[in-house]
Amino acid sequence: MNKRDLIDAVSGRMGDKKTATEAVNAVLQTIQETVARGDKVSISGFGVFEKQVRPARTARNPATGAAVKVPRTSVPKFRAGADFKAMVNAKRAARSSSR
Repeated sequence: MNKRDLIDAVSGRMGDKKTATEAVNAVLQTIQETVARGDKVSISGFGVFEKQVRPARTARNPATGAAVKVPRTSVPKFRAGADFKAMVNAKRAARSSSR
C-alpha cells in the first residue's frame, strides 16, 4: 500500500477524498515534524515513532579496504505496539494454517 492507496482507504471511510488527503497529509507531517525535533510520537495500540542518533564511526570501503569516517547521523525509528504485533502475527498464523 502506498500513500495514494492509503488516501483511498481513508476516503472510503470518510466519504470525501479531499478531506481524506488533508487528514493523511496532516498526520504524516505532524509525525515527521515532531520526530525531527527529537520528540517521541506514541500512538496507543499502533506504535512509537522516535529519533535515533547514530554516533560517528569508522567504516571500511569494501572495494579498497580503506578506512572511511562516517559522521554522526540521526534516523527515524519505529517500534510496533503490542496490538499491531498481535494483528500481524494473527494474520501470519491464519495464512500458514490455511496451507
